[in-house]
Amino acid sequence: MNFRRLLALLALAITACNRQATTTASTKTDPGYVDAGTCATCHAEIAASYQRTGMGRSFFLPTAGNKVEDFTKHNTLFNKASSRYYRMTERDGKFYQRRHQLDPRGQETNVVELSLDYVIGSGNHARTYLHRSPEGKLLEMPVSWYPENGGYWAMSPGYDRPDQQDFRRPVGYDCMFCHNSYPDASQVSNPGSDEPIYGAKLPQGIDCQRCHGPGKAHIEAASKAGEKAEIIRAAIVNPKKLPRDLQLDVCRQCHMETTSLRLPNAIRRFDREPFSYRPGQPLSGYELLFDRAPNSGFEDRFEVAHAAYRLEKSACFRSSQMTCLTCHNPHKQETPEHFNQVCGTCHATAHAAKPQGPDCITCHMWKRRAEDAVHLSMTDHFIQRRKPARNLLAPLAESAPQYKGEVVPYGGKAEALYSATAQTLHSSNLEAGIQRLEQAIASEKPAGPEFHTELGAALVRQGHPDAAVKWFEEALRRKPDYRPALSKLAGAYLATGQPAHAVELAEKAAAMNPPDTFALTDLANAWLQQARLDDAQRVLEKALALDPQLPDAYNLMGLVALRKGDRVKAAAAFREALRHQPEHAEANTNLASMLAEQKDYTQADYHFRLALNANPEAAEAHHSYGFLLTLMNRLEPAQAEFETALRLAPGNAQTHVDLADLLVTRRQPQQAETEYRKALGMAPAQAEAHLALARLLARRGNTAEARDHFQKAALSQDPAIREEAGRYLR
Repeated sequence: MNFRRLLALLALAITACNRQATTTASTKTDPGYVDAGTCATCHAEIAASYQRTGMGRSFFLPTAGNKVEDFTKHNTLFNKASSRYYRMTERDGKFYQRRHQLDPRGQETNVVELSLDYVIGSGNHARTYLHRSPEGKLLEMPVSWYPENGGYWAMSPGYDRPDQQDFRRPVGYDCMFCHNSYPDASQVSNPGSDEPIYGAKLPQGIDCQRCHGPGKAHIEAASKAGEKAEIIRAAIVNPKKLPRDLQLDVCRQCHMETTSLRLPNAIRRFDREPFSYRPGQPLSGYELLFDRAPNSGFEDRFEVAHAAYRLEKSACFRSSQMTCLTCHNPHKQETPEHFNQVCGTCHATAHAAKPQGPDCITCHMWKRRAEDAVHLSMTDHFIQRRKPARNLLAPLAESAPQYKGEVVPYGGKAEALYSATAQTLHSSNLEAGIQRLEQAIASEKPAGPEFHTELGAALVRQGHPDAAVKWFEEALRRKPDYRPALSKLAGAYLATGQPAHAVELAEKAAAMNPPDTFALTDLANAWLQQARLDDAQRVLEKALALDPQLPDAYNLMGLVALRKGDRVKAAAAFREALRHQPEHAEANTNLASMLAEQKDYTQADYHFRLALNANPEAAEAHHSYGFLLTLMNRLEPAQAEFETALRLAPGNAQTHVDLADLLVTRRQPQQAETEYRKALGMAPAQAEAHLALARLLARRGNTAEARDHFQKAALSQDPAIREEAGRYLR
């Protein structure tokens, strides 16, 4: 065994991109929205009180004047799950988060520092931070500030885990939809991408128009001399005057999340743009909601955006015509006395003789720690007679249990195409969903490309990119410039060994405006697989100029440099990939291979273990780690790695050969002979296996069969194998 083969085995076999995108529509916003400050001209008192609510302070620029966090003393955090250290600092009027790790020698590595450019959250429950990248992506920061117990720093929801997204989680359309006012059409671009580009002039806070609809017509009517009051009022939506379901939908648009776990919770209709919902419209015309099946074990799970979901479980809600506005005035913060009065309209005699507590909320809508954001305590809107006999505010460890089972429509009739798509989107019910989606497409014959694209994506998730190709091709026949299908078909071509076809599609996707760094990275991957190294490097440089935090692009850049023979540049590129994504499986594997070549076994072992922690199912990484352990004379764990590799990929002849070599070293010749024969059954021309098997046969006196294998080994293109086989034959 030699270091060169270990390096070649890995670096040239790994592909870079393991991302998964969803279908996204155009982001053009209809006209009619105005500067929210205009509303205060006539409604000054309401506007002033609303600005003190959580919704009014939902999104803003951080300044020294609105800072409540501690950036100077209690400003460090170690996340054990991901082995990352964070420091929050203030410098020259700007705020930053810095992350580092410690390498096996205890030295700082993987250092990243980014500015905190926006704040999401009023601070009533939390403040989370966003960084604006040079290309205009908004990236969520991994550390948030929580006001409990005087305020402290802790991991953002979803980040207290080994594979957290660190500084790479993009703020998509759905995030912005609920956390801020609609951005102007000129401030959102990159249609068809999961990582939209935002302009520099974003609104700050949820404004009046999210609940009342576009204000332009109302302002124009009010500005006309002598215009009738009823016409002025009719030009704007008053949620209080809407029918019950439509009134509830105004609140449901952001407060109805059946779950934040991967289910999916909702699918926006493919013919609707991301910011196209208008108050007064049925929410079901904009998006369809989904839930877990009854009795699936998640009935009492409590999450942050559960207000409407939990309220609708309540007997009070089901047996009355109450809505959110029955209890809440969105224009101001309410007092406990107000809620007592509201409850008293239906429960006037309850506890009249013997009050059970300070107010109704304390006893029947208690605060509870959210399971998807464990540092937050929220009011549970499931109105119940008796409080559960447990501490609802006890500390919780973050967890994200995976749901497997039927995804059911929430509160509405099932629509076959969307219902089938919901089964597949997050693989909750993948196999059944694929069958149902194919049947629904055949029976309903949708005109657009979206459902065909989703079926192809589902087949890729199932491990059948070859079967997915025809569905992506059909999507493109319907809409030749449909970016999601272009990108996914390019990926399917790469996965099925058709890099030339992948290049054609990836070039088309990469040429779209604005540029998509994912599409550019896919194109570079396709060029690399065709050994067009200069083209791959050029495209990667373009992608990294747009976004210098692309670990997949750096990993590919390392492979390009390695094939060009520049090992110094290759190692630097792999390390840069790991700086941005320390658990990146391929970059860790590739760097480990280079370190093994340099006989830096300790560092190589460290990076192989990181790679396998990130992707335990990577057969090639197990194989290569077994190779390294063999070189380190750690034979028993090396054998375990080879055996794991063969369990994951039983058809790899070279792994059988390497395991057999190890068994020879461990003086187990019969088992080794079995492995050599398995390898030759898969690859009859494998000269290394012929030579090794011939040696074993010769030692135990089977000279006739040994000679046959020596003769086959002598046909090898490797001069060392030819020479040794010839020597035995002579």
